[in-house]
Amino acid sequence: MSSNQDRIREKYSHGKEGERAFTSRSESLEFHYTKKILSEYIKPDSRVIEIGCGGGYYGMYFADKCTEYVGVDITPENIAAFEEKIKAAGLCNVQAFVGDAIHLYNIADGSFDVVLCLGPMYHLPQEERELVFAECKRIAEDGAIIAFAYIIRIGVYAAGCVVDKWRDRYPNAEANKYILEYSTSDDRPGLFFMTSPEEMEHDAKQYTLEVLKNCGLDFIFASYAIDMMSEEKFNFYWELADRMSESQSCTGLSNHALLICRK
Repeated sequence: MSSNQDRIREKYSHGKEGERAFTSRSESLEFHYTKKILSEYIKPDSRVIEIGCGGGYYGMYFADKCTEYVGVDITPENIAAFEEKIKAAGLCNVQAFVGDAIHLYNIADGSFDVVLCLGPMYHLPQEERELVFAECKRIAEDGAIIAFAYIIRIGVYAAGCVVDKWRDRYPNAEANKYILEYSTSDDRPGLFFMTSPEEMEHDAKQYTLEVLKNCGLDFIFASYAIDMMSEEKFNFYWELADRMSESQSCTGLSNHALLICRK
């Protein structure tokens, strides 16, 4: 069982995590690029499992693009919300159940050819992230795609130092200690954990996974400017955003990132 399971469940008990995709332009970028990147690997005959599925945002998007989609989440309210969507849409190839990413005891070895880990790494310390790597590899068949979403320590803190709503607070000595040294949030320590692209790739290789891509998703140091852009400017911004997401040199300055591996 995850060491902070109760805190994670409390954080997401509203069952509405996917609503962040519609909060603002800058918030939506994480969801836009996650879908764009994963669409390259999810095929009509794919058997997909998403660990940390929330209320089913990605499950509903990919439901008609694969043969099977299974959602797993540690928060019962998220699963209840996802099941309501599945029922309302009359989907027969999608199911969801409560489970813990570090011990997927009811999922057999080699069951899926696409394994998505799109939430657990945000909330687990290093030793428990390693258990997630092991479980994702175990339930993936040989040659499967495994994707890990994670929060970037440097990108988050750099944004805090320059974005209008945070820069009066950051940087400070306490944040340096919690974020840079302990790799956890200074205001919610032990609930949100951060890492780096290099550390994630190192851990993947420790589990003999082949690293294919490591892409930044949302560069929140620019969030205020993005939200204030006219429609015309924002349409031009997409080309820059695409290139930033594709550029390995930019990944470390993102907020969220997506590591794509092959077993």
